[in-house]
Amino acid sequence: MRVLVAGATGFVGSYLVPALVDAGHDVRALVRDASSYEPPDGVAVTEGDLLEDSSLEGVFDDVDAAYYLVHSMGTGGDFAERDRRAANNFAAAADAADAAGVSRVVYLGGLGETGDDLSPHLASRREVEAVLADAGFDLTTLRAAVIVGSGSAGFDVVYQLIDRLPVMVTPKWVRTPCQPIAIADVVSYLVGVLDHPESAGETYEVGGPEVLSYETMLERTAAIAGKRIWILPVPVLSPQLSTYWVDLVTDVPRSVAHPLIHGLKNPVVVSDDSIRDVVPLELTSFDDAARRALREYGEDVDG
Repeated sequence: MRVLVAGATGFVGSYLVPALVDAGHDVRALVRDASSYEPPDGVAVTEGDLLEDSSLEGVFDDVDAAYYLVHSMGTGGDFAERDRRAANNFAAAADAADAAGVSRVVYLGGLGETGDDLSPHLASRREVEAVLADAGFDLTTLRAAVIVGSGSAGFDVVYQLIDRLPVMVTPKWVRTPCQPIAIADVVSYLVGVLDHPESAGETYEVGGPEVLSYETMLERTAAIAGKRIWILPVPVLSPQLSTYWVDLVTDVPRSVAHPLIHGLKNPVVVSDDSIRDVVPLELTSFDDAARRALREYGEDVDG
């Protein structure tokens, strides 16, 4: 299948592109600047900026399916507005090329409850999902919580906190339930749904085998890394105040870290695991996923 990946240079995209090649697909990476991207063997590269609709002409020619892995956190300013514009431009360009064969799009969004109390980050993920769902192609949505892997913004925060801040005074929301998932399992689901036409038009929740609090994730990651931490959740500390010490302790860009911290208030747990009937997987445990990520961070980890 001829597949275009928007977001090929990002964390998930960097794992997905070679996995699609290994699965036998003809892969095209959509990037803003081809000169700064070294594609895996066998991957074609096309330039286009999702924020500039005129740059997308011809991008979807001869494409059967596309992945949308784009988000605008990390670029500063109003990330929700940029996400909205990028999704609209992507949908319009894909629809315009529909005669050339773009019939499927796979989108990786955010897991969490629906409603008016979503964090700005999750609300933006849902808005992008709605924009793509209204387009002419069949959309398959996968919703994930924290993805565990080296280079994941969420897990980078976890790692840098346990590495640099042995004592943490945290908001009570640090005990909010979350269902983290290994990057290898996310990629397996993303690749797998292409082989199942019945997944077109469907939304799936994806998560690992355990529901954990953020506090437990910090404690278990520290234990695997051979570090000791003390966590003191207090009811009076807001996520806004928490962002200040995250800024001080980690080098995760505040435009990424702040929306993630504010999202701690929203439980992100799978309520429908029907994806496992479509793409059966032996899910990776949190400890194994964290262990692999820690090795990539340069930690000397046993097991």
